Amino acid sequence: MTTTFSSDGTDLMQRIVTPAGVGGRPPTVGLDEYYELDRTIAFVLDNNFTKVALQFPDELLSDSATIAAKMEEMTGSKMYILGDTSYGSCCVDEVAAEHVNAEAVVHYGRACLSPCCKLPVLHVFGQQPLDVLCCAEVFQELHPDLQDHVIVLSDVAYSHAIDNLASHLHPIYPNVVFSQVDSKEALSSAQPDSGLVCEFGRHFTVDEQHGLANYSVFYVGCEGPELTNFMLNWNQCPFSSFNPKTGEGRWETLDVNRALRRRLYLVERARDAQVVGIIMGTLGVAKYLSVLEHLQGIIHQAGKRAYTLAVGKPSPAKLANFLEVDIFVLVACPQNSLLDSSDFYRPVVTPYEMEMACNPARSWTGRYVTDFSCLLPGAREHIPIPDKISDSNNHPDISLITGEMRSTSLCTVPDSEPTSGSAVICSNPIQTVAQISPAASFLESRSWRGLEQKLGQTAVTKAVPGRRGVAIAYEDESCR
Repeated sequence: MTTTFSSDGTDLMQRIVTPAGVGGRPPTVGLDEYYELDRTIAFVLDNNFTKVALQFPDELLSDSATIAAKMEEMTGSKMYILGDTSYGSCCVDEVAAEHVNAEAVVHYGRACLSPCCKLPVLHVFGQQPLDVLCCAEVFQELHPDLQDHVIVLSDVAYSHAIDNLASHLHPIYPNVVFSQVDSKEALSSAQPDSGLVCEFGRHFTVDEQHGLANYSVFYVGCEGPELTNFMLNWNQCPFSSFNPKTGEGRWETLDVNRALRRRLYLVERARDAQVVGIIMGTLGVAKYLSVLEHLQGIIHQAGKRAYTLAVGKPSPAKLANFLEVDIFVLVACPQNSLLDSSDFYRPVVTPYEMEMACNPARSWTGRYVTDFSCLLPGAREHIPIPDKISDSNNHPDISLITGEMRSTSLCTVPDSEPTSGSAVICSNPIQTVAQISPAASFLESRSWRGLEQKLGQTAVTKAVPGRRGVAIAYEDESCR
């Protein structure tokens, strides 16, 4: 019998083993070209790094030892190979790099391009082959109108061929915009423009009068979390795509409205929740501590209890250990934050969804946000939570899931962090009664919360001989 939290091993025995090399470096592309050794060596030598961490995804680990040996030979610096990542392979694993005191990280393969906190990073995407002529033909089939306004996005592995694709399409399509992957050189040479869009490690310029919402998007790459992230954030734009591995193009049939309805359902679940678990899904993306403090503040102001959890890569089995938690909010990069929680014991939401549930000043506008840094004070999507709600709006509402009444009034959070025995101060008595959560009370009353030292509370006893034998038959047990 197989369940969400256990398995009888049938899936493992029937699993088809993927041959080595599939999804990794194409056999026709050499090591030096695919891993851009010249650029990587220059990065190390120009900055005088002596310890460098090389982060490889699973599909490229077979080349890691060869690349590390070549790098050490050409630079004289010590190279450390990072295999299994603490969280997602698309993020830079600064935690593992700090274990060896690395001065920089070279990140290989698929990347979310989220800014890092501490270490300098060089991204090597791996130049996957792209049939530019075939891609241009598919584009013309999908967009027969030569005056169409289209934005061309690509997976980072095909970004090296975008300029070549632009040379084929620009003479025919004057209103096509090609995105570029952010780099220090590209950003320094970019001219200030009111139509400039910089998101998810890419930048492009659109016609401000035409409006971004009136553009179509053509994506070069395979189906995956990156494309889903783009479609949710720019949900007003129709999407088409070209799969370089199959050479086929199509209009994307993902029901964005259905996906958004699912996310709005999770927002309603978050409004009903009383105990919230904040899962740290990254320790390397910039401003993750700021968004953690931001979430703790709005959760407390909404009269809920928040607990911070660091469990590595989230899984149903891990999160099932926290039965008292009503809902989890995952702090991660835009690609990893969209976690399908259908197999989880409790729902998992994004910081944006949790803020929609806790901040009465934020309402659904049709725009979805996966980058948590946009929610912080000073960012373009930041909406401050009001100090109090006007009397005309301070009325209970009804949960669309449970049918129970809940209050919309805000709570006042004390200056100091509330302890397990302290109560949240509420603005009216109705809210005080509504926020007494059995789950929170049970969590506080648990007699065992993990390993505790209990110094001076345990009596000292002499060591005595223990049981001998094996579990099936100890020596002091009679034979059955």
